Amino acid sequence: MRAFVTGATGFIGQYLVRELLAQGWQVTALVRTINKARLLPEAVKWTPGEITKPETLRRGMAGADAVFHLAALVEIGPRDPRLMVRTNVEGTRAVLGLAAELGVPKIIYTSTVGVYGNMGGKLADESYRANGSGFLSEYERTKFLAHYEVALALQQKGLPIVIVCPGAVYGPGDTGLAGRMVKLYMGGLLPIMIGAEAALTWAHVEDVARGHWLAYEKGKVGETYNLAGPAHTLREFFAVCQKAGGRLAPFIWLPSRLAEVAANVMRPFNRPGLLSAEAMINLAKLSYLATAEKAQRELGWRPRSLAEGVGDYLKWAAGELAK
Repeated sequence: MRAFVTGATGFIGQYLVRELLAQGWQVTALVRTINKARLLPEAVKWTPGEITKPETLRRGMAGADAVFHLAALVEIGPRDPRLMVRTNVEGTRAVLGLAAELGVPKIIYTSTVGVYGNMGGKLADESYRANGSGFLSEYERTKFLAHYEVALALQQKGLPIVIVCPGAVYGPGDTGLAGRMVKLYMGGLLPIMIGAEAALTWAHVEDVARGHWLAYEKGKVGETYNLAGPAHTLREFFAVCQKAGGRLAPFIWLPSRLAEVAANVMRPFNRPGLLSAEAMINLAKLSYLATAEKAQRELGWRPRSLAEGVGDYLKWAAGELAK
């Protein structure tokens, strides 16, 4: 079996490549630069290209038994929102369209539970649809467009697409907002936090990678599967980290209202990362929650508990600080 993978050098993508190789697949990865190709195992073939330029994908994708489209621009407080639209929306349209043109038998598209929007503490299933407004980040807004206006629309036209929606993904190699927070925490630099009630569904990256493979093996074309782990607030997350051998959890939790005030102050400066307006408003209001009952029932997906998963996450973060 041969897979063509976009986003193969990203956080989830690197684990998916290892999962596919372990299952005996041949893997061809799309990479933007030779430096990115160095992140891949030697057994992986790679081809240079851009997801917004489908002609650069054709040779690598031709003859694939499956396309796994994970590539996306993930940035909190994006410097260039237009680039995020081109990558997440138009790039998805280009990749899925070419896969259809080449007759790829099965396409796995990686969306996010963020497309359901802020759930206010409730768990969304795959039938839930947000109204398309009120997203807390440009990333979630563009993924909403890619999910419903591209992937789901093509599904409904009969293309062999299976959509997977990971929740918050954690584990060694995490370059996202959670990974940066955990590094600060393990460095003893996070005694004070905002957003005690901000909640996410936490899934270990190895489980999410396996969920992608299961979506190919057992997933039904035309269906969507949430790969969402157990739901925990940020306060609960750091409490679990402390019990797992991490440092003392943040012991001062500022009112979420302060994060909203900070977001309004920071918004004119358009700074990316932890100090962005988007990061602050997420800490104030974040509640991206979904249930994975369907994936567990139909795919046999079994995410580990947060207590089982954070150990190697904390060791990785400590190792990164020691470098």
